[in-house]
Amino acid sequence: MNYRHSFHAGNSADVVKHSLLIALVRALQLKEGALTLIDTHAGCGLYDLHGDQAQRTGEATQGVLRAFADPNPLLADYRAAVQAVNEGGEPHLYPGSPRILAQLLRPQDVLILNEKHPEDAGALRGAMRGIPAAVHERDAYELWLAMLPTRTPRGVVVVDPPYEQTDERTRITTTLAAAHRKWAHGVTVIWYPLKERHTHSRWKEQLRKLGIPKFLAVEHWLYDSDQPGIYNGAGLFIVNPPYAFTQALPPLLEALRATLAPEGHSGEIAAYWLDD
Repeated sequence: MNYRHSFHAGNSADVVKHSLLIALVRALQLKEGALTLIDTHAGCGLYDLHGDQAQRTGEATQGVLRAFADPNPLLADYRAAVQAVNEGGEPHLYPGSPRILAQLLRPQDVLILNEKHPEDAGALRGAMRGIPAAVHERDAYELWLAMLPTRTPRGVVVVDPPYEQTDERTRITTTLAAAHRKWAHGVTVIWYPLKERHTHSRWKEQLRKLGIPKFLAVEHWLYDSDQPGIYNGAGLFIVNPPYAFTQALPPLLEALRATLAPEGHSGEIAAYWLDD
């Protein structure tokens, strides 16, 4: 499944991913200790919602624009993060995870970004100009392991690949196993698209066999039943989510489900422990 982000910026998957990422980092920041934030597949950092690629799919109309039209206060932090890169009114720019994470930085925190694609890496450096972040241009999975354990006592690794390669899930599974051996207490966030439930169930079983405790799955299915051959939703795997995050999750998930449900569908979003 090809998921080049410039075509999909600001869609429903971004709304869920970035809403949860903001809540997760803020829960970790309830403690004063420094955090290292690592984004292994950082992309361009900033996307033009009026550009040709975003306009070709029009997915932002069913994502970020719905979130802006919904006054639900539980989505206020997400809306503020998007508004921070715009000048008011309906957003025309969309911040990728690097710009979202940059907004959350405290003086003691560290931001490390990686993007292997040369053109996207150049765009990323431009988008992060003036922001204290290290930008790498390396293989994402090599960098993931090389940066562990983090120099700060705590950290978050965000793994958000485009799933262009047929072995992407296998590489994630293998690297996660190695990363957990090096950094068992660290927080890891893995984003994935959902196409059909059967295929996803096979991957979940492979991940379950790793025996990693505190392994949370958040699945957002847009439609009430699988729609053949199309994008049906997205989810996050989160290793070692903090207690404050998991406790606050149910009302946030319900707000996201209600906001993003396509016309004629109620949608489904749920969080559960993979090792249960």
